[in-house]
Amino acid sequence: MSTVTVQLFASYAELLGAPTVELPLAPGSTVKDLLSRIRSLPGASSLPNAPRVAINRSFAASEQIVEASDEIALIPPVAGG
Repeated sequence: MSTVTVQLFASYAELLGAPTVELPLAPGSTVKDLLSRIRSLPGASSLPNAPRVAINRSFAASEQIVEASDEIALIPPVAGG
């Protein structure tokens, strides 16, 4: 098991009560596995069905493998005007 740090922004940081969360992940875990772990946290039940995840500053697919050294961010919807 390794620990990953996920950066949270705007409404996601408010829902989870912190700008980052640290989560244990087994080797070979995917973005889908990571989101499942995040959904188990208090306050995460209000997350959308498919929140955007960035790994190393690029949007990640649900089957992408997550490494402990990755920079991971949960990206909230952005409204423009």
